[in-house]
Amino acid sequence: MGKHLVLVGGGHAHLTTLLKLGTFVKRGHRVTLISPSPFHYYSGMGPGLLGGSIGPREARFNIQRMAEERGGVFLQDQVLEVAASRRSLCLASGNRIDYDLVSFNIGSTLAWDAGLSSARLVPVKPIENLYRARRDILARPAQNLRFVVVGGGPAGVEIAGNLRHLLDTQKCRGEILLVAGGGLLSKLPRRARDLARHSLEKRDIRILEQESVVAVDDDEIHLESGRALPCDLAFAATGVRPPPVFRHSDVAVAEDGGLQVNAFLQSTSDPQIFGGGDCISLKGHSLPRVGVHAVRQNPVLLHNLRAALEDEELQEYRPQKNFLVILNMGDGTGIAVRGPFTGNGAGALYLKNWIDHRFMRRFQVSGEAEDATEIV
Repeated sequence: MGKHLVLVGGGHAHLTTLLKLGTFVKRGHRVTLISPSPFHYYSGMGPGLLGGSIGPREARFNIQRMAEERGGVFLQDQVLEVAASRRSLCLASGNRIDYDLVSFNIGSTLAWDAGLSSARLVPVKPIENLYRARRDILARPAQNLRFVVVGGGPAGVEIAGNLRHLLDTQKCRGEILLVAGGGLLSKLPRRARDLARHSLEKRDIRILEQESVVAVDDDEIHLESGRALPCDLAFAATGVRPPPVFRHSDVAVAEDGGLQVNAFLQSTSDPQIFGGGDCISLKGHSLPRVGVHAVRQNPVLLHNLRAALEDEELQEYRPQKNFLVILNMGDGTGIAVRGPFTGNGAGALYLKNWIDHRFMRRFQVSGEAEDATEIV
């Protein structure tokens, strides 16, 4: 007799399972996908959405169609709580849905609460926020806007660089300040930091280090030192953390709030729960929340969800120690880092675009190129 598999979220780690969803249905299983949106946007293309080098059609997957065309059911909803003892999920709509097996791939939220209620603050998650900010900026090109990017990590650097590209190509006026409280690209090699600094500063992007933003209000940002700086629009790129759903549930949770999983990407407290991507914490490892892990978890999750439904042997996920990071600097160049190696230039950005578009082509199987649905 078939079982009910529920996929919560259509993120990077679930894409192969969605692509092969028909194989579950043919084996007699029911599959339900729950997501707050029928689209999933590829995070690696977020800065390009802001700068304009990438359009929405290029950067998204129609996960609703992907599921429904392969025999699954799509629910546009959000899971608020997992009642693992009852194998039940509590949804934002007030409904409940029961499962035999559930897998979570719900991404992450901003790891910063300062000023989140301000209309002047744009969190970089979800990725669609960057495209909405682009539209807002283009709606008032004559104004001399003052922008602040909060966060000196890779996301903050890419946002600042692509924001400058947007202003320059669209003849918009604006000043950009990047506030890097913990230092610019502090976790990357010195050469990468130097290259990024040079790229930003030569395009009149100011960098403020060793200062932290503690609040954002209607026309200013407030720094830990007590200073206040003028700001018309702030981008929050301060790192990410797992969503709060697991803390509200009866499942094992890691110290950082992620669903704690073992090497099989299986909950350490309940063998009927799996997960991948930014929302999990792999026991025994401290992994950065970057897309490469979610992408590489795809085949492992596919195998293990099939195996768990049919009482077969599970596979282990072995995280990659060194992986390639390429920053889109917004000026036609990239900065590539892998282990001790750092390179830059147009070739680095070409490689990033080739990798990104190859990934997109693999999973854009539901008419995304012709879909003119606007981001609202």
